[in-house]
Amino acid sequence: MPLTDMKCRMVRPSPKVQKLSDGGGLQLWIQPTGGRLWRLAYRFDGKQKLLALGAYPSVSLGDARKARDDAKQLLRDGIDPSSDKKARKAEEEGETFRGIAQEYIARLERQGRADATITRTKRLLESTFPSLGALSLKDIDAPAVLKVLRLVEDRGHYETARRLRSTIGCIFRYAMVTARAGSDPTLALAGALIRPTVTPRAAITEPKAFGTLLRTIDSFEGQVGTRVALQLMALLFPRPGELRLAIWPEFDLDRAIWDIPASRMKMRRPHRVPLPRQAVFLLRHHQETTSAGLYLFPGIRTAARPISDGTLNAALRRLGYEKEEVTPHGFRATASTLLNECGKWHADAIERQLAHVENNDVRRAYARAEYWDERVRMMQWWADYLDGLKANPRSPSNKIRKSLPTGTKAPP
Repeated sequence: MPLTDMKCRMVRPSPKVQKLSDGGGLQLWIQPTGGRLWRLAYRFDGKQKLLALGAYPSVSLGDARKARDDAKQLLRDGIDPSSDKKARKAEEEGETFRGIAQEYIARLERQGRADATITRTKRLLESTFPSLGALSLKDIDAPAVLKVLRLVEDRGHYETARRLRSTIGCIFRYAMVTARAGSDPTLALAGALIRPTVTPRAAITEPKAFGTLLRTIDSFEGQVGTRVALQLMALLFPRPGELRLAIWPEFDLDRAIWDIPASRMKMRRPHRVPLPRQAVFLLRHHQETTSAGLYLFPGIRTAARPISDGTLNAALRRLGYEKEEVTPHGFRATASTLLNECGKWHADAIERQLAHVENNDVRRAYARAEYWDERVRMMQWWADYLDGLKANPRSPSNKIRKSLPTGTKAPP
């Protein structure tokens, strides 16, 4: 029999909880202390559950019935009313996974992280929002995270799934230090994901073959700027993005130094590159023959933007090299391999030139001061060594030559 307001008010408490039914699972629980609490009993996913609807008379009989009807509609839509209530509460308090993830991204932006890093992080997290976005972090457990990661794995994106797990873990650890989460569920997923097969970036590390590549680059008949960019990749072996986005104010050609700001470095630390004579000559000649602008390598359609990130890859393919043979990033592996094999330079000097950051702060500061002079000598030796490889294709020796890059005239 349905309840009435009079019955809700007049029922006296007893030593045990009394449960008065209004139908459809709606119950009024009369506590021994006199409190009157609305509860909705229902089944979801094969389990018996209970939803708290508030206390009577703050929540009237009519309001309780409306809440029951709304919950029934959620059940018809395949939604658990208890989970929906928690999600709405978390959203109102700004404590949802989406809200905290956006806080975390804003924090990365304030730290000056690279735009590419921010964009990649946003793209990764967006894939989690349909499942986790509206949930409180306290309601997200390891199985819920694994379900999201499995969706990525099912598409064959194993490395992306591992990165996503790491990113979700960063969100939880950020929430933990701000007292909004008690633990990180991604820790329980160690070993749960498929390990991707790591394919190193293709690189040519045999001197004779690398000399052939250098001569082929010198004969490139496409855009002059693209040829110069490839020549500088071989001479200076920066990360491709560091060179592609380079601007003229970063270069002091009189002092033969390229200062790359922290904002464009992978490890967010400024990096200085000693410029050998060959690189300085290339840059001066390139500056004289190109229209005035900010970027060393402006795009074809507009000088307001640099060349695209696919330009150098496309040039190598045009020269007849497949992606399995060489990539722009592979010039770094080539330089690292040949510089280490020659035995002339300290391994730490090579690492500094590659902008690989030492984890120990004290050792990093010491190494930077100690190896600059050696790096200056090493970069000149490297440029001379490349001249030797180009000029003498039959002998991959380490003979030092003082010639200029092929296809250029000697400076006055």
